[in-house]
Amino acid sequence: MAEILSPRPAATVITVRDAANGYEILMLRRNLNSDFVGGAYVFPGGGVDESDAGPPAQRLAFGLSDAEASRRLALESGGLAYYVACLRELFEEAGLLIACDADGEPVRLSDPESIRRLAASRREVNAGSLKFIEMMEREGLLLDLRGLEYVAHWVTPVGPPRRFDTRFFVALTPSDQVATHDAGETVADQWIRPTDALDAHARGELEMIFPTISNLKAIAHLGTSQEVLEYARSLENIVPVEPRIVTRDGEVQILLAGDDGYDV
Repeated sequence: MAEILSPRPAATVITVRDAANGYEILMLRRNLNSDFVGGAYVFPGGGVDESDAGPPAQRLAFGLSDAEASRRLALESGGLAYYVACLRELFEEAGLLIACDADGEPVRLSDPESIRRLAASRREVNAGSLKFIEMMEREGLLLDLRGLEYVAHWVTPVGPPRRFDTRFFVALTPSDQVATHDAGETVADQWIRPTDALDAHARGELEMIFPTISNLKAIAHLGTSQEVLEYARSLENIVPVEPRIVTRDGEVQILLAGDDGYDV
């Protein structure tokens, strides 16, 4: 019998901004050569690293303690690392930095010098010559976790070569920053309304995986970015969703808890 892989802790963030006709979410296209959902459009995110849970990361977290984060995620401890991982991945993959100073004032990064420094730091972080937390310390910035809202919990089903235990969050996009894909793990970026993304997927124009589709469906009816955040805040007792992959009459199907055959 093949070994069942333990899922790796991961975090991903649905980044939202208001637009002329409602609100948009940021989607990144994964590199076609990736060994995990290559070519699919996803939200910024990835595995929780050891550095996300270390003392330096905890010192730089503003607005949320590990005890509070763990309580929100129904964990005994270590919840803060998921929040830190969200903001780290958002910076690495999309170039967006949600940060503040020691007084809690959001950091503005729209002047040419700040943009240049941010881009240079991102290149260092993505090249592995500088850790994200080290960059934050160097710049004298704190991770602003106050606006990061927990919205869903998905676990990759048994079968794929890589499995993740992923917490989904939502956050407002910094109004003075421009998102750009990293041209490594991700090869394209797109702001799109959830309804438009779902329609494009239905037409076969936008490849997405099941958790992405399900999370978009959950918020597609909302009208503004603020409503998305309020929706996330209203959720209680978020339970993990662990789909199961089955083959019936030669056709692969994805089952959720409560579906016929899920418990077989």
